[in-house]
Amino acid sequence: MKLVQFMSWSGSGGAAVGSLDGKAALVTGAGQGIGRAIAVELARRGASAVAVADRDAETATETAALVRAAGARAEPIVCDLRVRDDIAGMVTRAAEHFDGLDVLVNNAGVIETAFTTEPDRGVDSLPEEVWDAVYEVNLKAVWLTTKFAAPFLRRSTRGPAIVNTASVSGLTGFANAPAYGVTKAGVIHLTKVTAVDLAPVRCNCFCPGVIETRLTRDFLAAAADPGAAERELTAPQLVERLGRPEEVAALACFLASDDAAFITGSAYVIDGGALAWLGVRN
Repeated sequence: MKLVQFMSWSGSGGAAVGSLDGKAALVTGAGQGIGRAIAVELARRGASAVAVADRDAETATETAALVRAAGARAEPIVCDLRVRDDIAGMVTRAAEHFDGLDVLVNNAGVIETAFTTEPDRGVDSLPEEVWDAVYEVNLKAVWLTTKFAAPFLRRSTRGPAIVNTASVSGLTGFANAPAYGVTKAGVIHLTKVTAVDLAPVRCNCFCPGVIETRLTRDFLAAAADPGAAERELTAPQLVERLGRPEEVAALACFLASDDAAFITGSAYVIDGGALAWLGVRN
C-alpha cells in the first residue's frame, strides 16, 4: 500500500506550537485516521520516539514509516485491545524499547457496526456481545493501558501526560449507538479521575465530531447518495465541511505538550461547532 505523507497543520501556517522535544510516546489505534495523524504530528513536533500500536500489522508498519520520515524513532506494535496480556505487553515493549514513556495517547476505538450488520442497534435491541466488545475496546482498554503505563509515566521527568480520544457522542445522545456513546462518556469521566489519581501526571481528552477518516469515507461511499449523506452529516456544524485528522492531531499534541502544562482533567470539543447550538443549516 502506498504511503501518504500527511500535511501538518499549525493553524497559522507558521512553525508548529506545542513542542514535544525529546519525549517518547505510545499511540493506540495508530494504524490509520486520527491515530496515524497524531503519531506523525508527535514526531513533527519534536517527539524523539513513537510506539505505533494497532491490531493491523501492515497499517502499523506504514504509520511507523511516516513517523520516521517526520524525524522520530518508531516501533510498530501489534496489539488486540480486547486481550489484557496484549495490552500489558504493548506498554512494556514501548517503555523498554524507548527507555521510558512520557506520553500516552489512548486513541483506539470502535463502533457497534464493527461487530454487527443489523440495522437496529438501539438500546433495547443491541446484542449483549456487541455491547461487551465495544466496552472492552473503548473503555476497559483505556483504563488498562493507563494502569499499565502509570508506573512509567510517574517516573518520567519530561512532563508526562495522557491524552484520551473521547467523542461528541459522549456528550449527547445519538440513535443506534448506545455502547459507543456510553463508553465515550465513560472516557470523559475516566479522564477526570485519572487526572486526580495520577497527578502530577496530566490527563486530558478531546471530543471529535465528524472527521474525514477512512471509516467516514467508507460510510459515505455506501450511501445511495454520498453527497447528500455528507451534507446531512455536516449540517449541524457551523464549519461547513468534514474535519481533518491533522486538525484533531494538532489539538491532541498540544494537550500532550509542555505548552499545556497547566491543563489537566479537561475535555475539549473539536466538532466544527455542532454542539454550540441546536440548529441545522439549510
